[in-house]
Amino acid sequence: MPDHILPQSQDHQPGLEGLMQPKAIHIRPDYRGSGKLEGKKALISGGDSGIGRAAAIHFAREGADVAILYLEEHEDAQETVRLIEKEGRKGLAIAGDVSSSQVCNDAVARTVNELGGLDILVNNAGVQIVEEDIEAVSDEEWQRHMDTNINGYFYLVRAALAHLKKGSAIVNTSSINAFAGNKALLAYSTTKAAEMGMTRSLALQLVSKGIRVNAVAPGPVWTPLQPASWGVVDPQAVADLGKDTPMGRCGDPTELGPAYVYLASEDASFVTGQTLHVNGGMIING
Repeated sequence: MPDHILPQSQDHQPGLEGLMQPKAIHIRPDYRGSGKLEGKKALISGGDSGIGRAAAIHFAREGADVAILYLEEHEDAQETVRLIEKEGRKGLAIAGDVSSSQVCNDAVARTVNELGGLDILVNNAGVQIVEEDIEAVSDEEWQRHMDTNINGYFYLVRAALAHLKKGSAIVNTSSINAFAGNKALLAYSTTKAAEMGMTRSLALQLVSKGIRVNAVAPGPVWTPLQPASWGVVDPQAVADLGKDTPMGRCGDPTELGPAYVYLASEDASFVTGQTLHVNGGMIING
């Protein structure tokens, strides 16, 4: 878990792993893979850093080949690929903005062509801009949240469905803010709630095809998005991240990775339309 987070900020979203103090942990050295995803092919948006990187490495350790779709953080993306390949699996990095349906179509096509198929889709890329007052939210800022956090999820699912089959899984990254709200994250919280509606509706729509759709709703987690969002407003808020949870701290990405493994694997064969709340002890209904 992160210890002694320093006040800090980054001036560009989604942020860079290399600028974070301390460094995040994406997988425990003692995490043992057991072939839960052996032979599977996965595509993870926002897989260059943070929770997406943690999911990618955990998937690889469980036997999956993994493609990541990322915006422009080339060094972070190449490091994620290196870590996937270190696990003895094939890694693929694809640069592009999920707000473009063509980018999403192309990313799915490349994944299928270069990895040999697609079994798992993780929608994880997101934007989060802090604004305390609705009147401060510009049209452009509002639309950016919608284009990335909602449209990007929709475009990737739509493109992936031609390749997913019985036993495949879709995992969407939502947020505790979809359930509890956050007065400083109106646009972000709205999109995260929309993702929950998408998750539940897709689960019902795809259950007859044997495709499961679930979500993970993280609480505060030590990712580059935190200094690149909260840190822009108040660097001290980054240092205080997670102190209001029952556990009194934020999570590390490694503490999220196994949740994605569970939902992507046959361990969750009787689970669809559900949400795993990994949030440091905050009690959330739903």
